[in-house]
Amino acid sequence: MSTEDKPAAPRSLAEALRGRDDAALAALLRSRPDLITPVPTDLTQLATRAGTRASVVRALERLDRFALQTAEALAVSADPAPYEELLGLMTGDEADQTVAAALPHALANLREQALVWGPDDRLRLVRTARELLAPSPQHPSPTGLGPTVQEATSGMSPGRIQEIVTAAGLASTHDAVSAVAALTALFKDRKRMTALLAGAPEESLEVLRRLVWGPPYGQVTADPAARLRWLLDRGLLLPTAPGTVVLPREVALHLRHGHAHRATEPLPPPVEPAATHRPQVVDATAAGQAYSALATVEELLRDWDEGGPTVLRAGGLSVRDLKRTAVALDVPEPIAAFWVELAYAAGLIASDGEADERYAATPAYDEWLEQPADQRWVRLAEAWLAATRTAGLVGGRDAKERTMSALGPGLDRSAAPEVRHRVLALLAELPEGAAPSAESVLARLRWERPLRAPQRDDDLRTRLARWTLSEAEQLGVTGRGALSAHGRALIGAPAAKPAADAPAGPGDKLPVHHKHHRVPPREPLTPAEQAVASAAAARLLAPLLPEPLDHVLLQADLTAVAPGPLQRPLADMLDVLADVESKGGATVYRFTPGSVRRALDAGRSASDLHAFLAAHSRTPIPQPLTYLIDDVARRHGHLRIGAASAYVRCDDDALLNEILADKRAAALHLRRLAPTVLAAQADPAALLEGLRGMGFAPAAESAEGDVLITRAHAHRTPPRTAPEPVPDGPRAPDPTLLTAAIRAIRAGDLASTTPRKQTPVTNGELPRTGSAETLATMQAAVLTGETLWIGYVNAEGSASQRVIAPIKVEGGFVTAYDHTADEVRTYPLHRITGVAELADD
Repeated sequence: MSTEDKPAAPRSLAEALRGRDDAALAALLRSRPDLITPVPTDLTQLATRAGTRASVVRALERLDRFALQTAEALAVSADPAPYEELLGLMTGDEADQTVAAALPHALANLREQALVWGPDDRLRLVRTARELLAPSPQHPSPTGLGPTVQEATSGMSPGRIQEIVTAAGLASTHDAVSAVAALTALFKDRKRMTALLAGAPEESLEVLRRLVWGPPYGQVTADPAARLRWLLDRGLLLPTAPGTVVLPREVALHLRHGHAHRATEPLPPPVEPAATHRPQVVDATAAGQAYSALATVEELLRDWDEGGPTVLRAGGLSVRDLKRTAVALDVPEPIAAFWVELAYAAGLIASDGEADERYAATPAYDEWLEQPADQRWVRLAEAWLAATRTAGLVGGRDAKERTMSALGPGLDRSAAPEVRHRVLALLAELPEGAAPSAESVLARLRWERPLRAPQRDDDLRTRLARWTLSEAEQLGVTGRGALSAHGRALIGAPAAKPAADAPAGPGDKLPVHHKHHRVPPREPLTPAEQAVASAAAARLLAPLLPEPLDHVLLQADLTAVAPGPLQRPLADMLDVLADVESKGGATVYRFTPGSVRRALDAGRSASDLHAFLAAHSRTPIPQPLTYLIDDVARRHGHLRIGAASAYVRCDDDALLNEILADKRAAALHLRRLAPTVLAAQADPAALLEGLRGMGFAPAAESAEGDVLITRAHAHRTPPRTAPEPVPDGPRAPDPTLLTAAIRAIRAGDLASTTPRKQTPVTNGELPRTGSAETLATMQAAVLTGETLWIGYVNAEGSASQRVIAPIKVEGGFVTAYDHTADEVRTYPLHRITGVAELADD
């Protein structure tokens, strides 16, 4: 292509965007969704928004490490810079071929996100990005490089510059500009710099080695040592302020052999499998964890069924209530916080909003209980994936040094859903049954989203990733550290391919495959995609879940063993009739006088209990259990307690004499009213508890003398919606919005950039013509098919510019094809402020 045929380089980012096709614009808006909120009026406004500090910072923070290193190298190169200069900064003098092969992809990524524009011979980093990444005394460059010779000598006297040039072995010049240029050329010349440094004292070279990788600034005294004086005289160190010197960028690059970074990382670190298991073992383990998760959430909600803990004034659970919940669930407090937050995220618990505000189950919990186990698990897993509330923060301190509590404020972290999806996606890239090492997952995440601050082990994304690996195992998304089949389906990942010749035993090492290509991070699924993925996950999980049993095994030691999960009616009745003694693969229930009395208080008779046990036991009912039930039933209700303040009545006056003689009854202040009636100053509830504590089995009665049946009353909140996740910035636009936005931007750009014929119009103002001229121009355009530029004021008084092709003019209206809106519209002529013809070209 000749020079005349070569298209002119864009002079601004707006011109560069104007040269993009719709697909490239869509890629920009998809990668930087903040640019489309609200939709820009034209490409100039889009370019302006893309250069704002907040938008550029957000874009830089979402770059992978190599793309960010490429941007950092451009920030310390010339502006504009040819591709060869950037390549040299990234590959160094030895021309690393791996870096050279990866650089075009990184540069294309920066161009796609409008952080870099211009052709390869004139690459420009967006001005705001250059300001953020270029070195300055207040904000050191991530490269560790300092200012150029020209920048460092900007405030230096011409005489001192000439002294440095002469000491460096260069001919003196007539002005400071040419002297600085000569010194810069010397420092960029590898051969001459090698010769210059060959005569340097070893102590001076050691000073350079300490500064070469940054920070490039050092302190000197008013009378520098000889090793420093040698460097200062030749400009290898330049003063920037009293007592401060800097290593010029060109000198540092020579000492670094041309490298802008100490370590360039063009390839993502591989996620290394630490062990592999048979896929069937992984899926079975994950399914077992999934069922345990359902049981734990049910136990939590059953514990809070009559009203859970009170809500703190500042919101959330108290430390004491969290400890009590952890004891009830038999898990550590951090794990209890996770289950509480998960149930809250799924909309199963909420505050009741009463004056004495408490946490309780929501009506959605009752609906959830009626669903099949696989559907119930999917709901929990979906809530976990999308939740921004982060249980791992519970017990930590917020910015104001306040302790963060479970269900309390301040637990939202908008990055949590993205980190969870990414961690699971990395696990999905491994062969079936492969469990990765946690450190390799963390290293990969750090490469994909490096921090611009110094790396720390406790940064938020690292902690989120660690919590994700732990929570996924507890929830049953993973099994033995490997992603399960239903876990893959949940995130929409394709089924894994088994590794060739992969070992089958647990703990065996898998071969590590170092790939020289990047797998782009997968975006979280849309709601429609997630519904399909969740249905697939439920189908895969359902056959792996254990079938609920309809029987238990009664034993002679007053226990019952449930060899697996029980059907709900059986489990509910056993929770009333017996106490859970131990959990695990089999649950052990113990029958006690208190538990049997609890069943009798709930309205069951002894015959009901015998019939229930006979119907659901695979073993004969042991005689000790029969005796226990009959003995408690015989004594149950023998004493009756009602409201006087309270009274005790019994047909057996000897039993009342026994109670009066018991010293433990002194606190109840009993006195005999009749041979079969005792009165008490305590209320009925306290009297019941007191006599039960003495070993009796009283029953409460109503004012009519009937036995009161005490059943637990389930407490529910009013209908509540699950907490909405806090988004991490604007959501990615869907294809429909993208198409409409690009059409609007193109149309607005056409209206603002189309050349017009000379008219008496001031820049930025609407065209102004009289009504007669407007009508005549419109009618002529209908005949000739010309396109016009008009000013229009709508009914709300909002003025706009439009490019139209008139089709018909009649009745005070013009019907025209509106290029700005890309549709045919009708405009009242009296609302058109003026009209101008477009230039012929």
